[in-house]
Amino acid sequence: MIIDRKHVAWGVGTAIASGAVALVYYANTDPAALERHGLHLPLPAWLGPSPPLKADPGSTPLGLIYGSVALAIFIFAALLGARRNLPTLPFGPIKAWLRAHIWLTIFTIPLVIFHCGYLAGGAMTEILLGLYILVMVSGFWGLFLQNVLPRFMRAELAREVIFEQIPYVRTQLIAQAEKIRDDLSRKQETLVPAGHADAGSATAPVVDTGAATARMAIKRFADQEVLPYLASENVGRSNLRTQDISDGQFRLLQLQLPDQLYGPLAELKDLCDEKRRLDLQIRLHYWLHGWLIFHAPASILLVFLTIVHAIVATLYYSS
Repeated sequence: MIIDRKHVAWGVGTAIASGAVALVYYANTDPAALERHGLHLPLPAWLGPSPPLKADPGSTPLGLIYGSVALAIFIFAALLGARRNLPTLPFGPIKAWLRAHIWLTIFTIPLVIFHCGYLAGGAMTEILLGLYILVMVSGFWGLFLQNVLPRFMRAELAREVIFEQIPYVRTQLIAQAEKIRDDLSRKQETLVPAGHADAGSATAPVVDTGAATARMAIKRFADQEVLPYLASENVGRSNLRTQDISDGQFRLLQLQLPDQLYGPLAELKDLCDEKRRLDLQIRLHYWLHGWLIFHAPASILLVFLTIVHAIVATLYYSS
């Protein structure tokens, strides 16, 4: 999702709510520190004594509230995938869900920190915190990519292709390259060498004895370089994968050809350029969506383990 002006209210609200959460936490855990700064925040009696008698901040009434709110946000954030699969149901627009998903999960940062009381706790808590960090880092990374890559794609991919149609377009590029190669094999017209053509001369054209050699050079280049490049999904070893190297190879071959063969060579070059744009689009697409491979399963696992953590903690402290 692109961060725009519609996120301002959410950002301000999250900042205010985070400040309120911190203020209540310190009023509950260290009221003397607030009083030294001229702040006094009376808390309701059901939150217990200030500071708490329990050494574990997560088991205090306030810690349980913060943990419960964070768990509720985790569950809501995990439901985003289901909401995307049910776009016609009257549960609010998906963009509103996305904005809430972003800013409410950011709001869980102070909730989790104050629920733990800056302590990692036991092994279960350490696992949960590690998983939470993975979810948040992958989420921020995905948000960064969604705000940067689309602009880059608009600048670099003037003719962006629908992603699902890329395999078909690639087969079309191969078919066009094969047709150019086959046309060169069938072509029997007389070629005039570069620099010998004279449009004002009435004399017969000079027969180019190197015409067959020139055609063979393009055909060999098409077979050995162009067609393998167009057909390959792994272009790591192809000399045509890089724009500068590709331009240099086509320019070097052009210097060895008569004028009449510039057209087929230029067509082959255009096909390679288009293939390069498709490869770039594929890479950017995987960058844009690949982070979800880690983020989505980790989020679901986080919700499950947090529920288990809440049940185990409830049974432990009630016994």
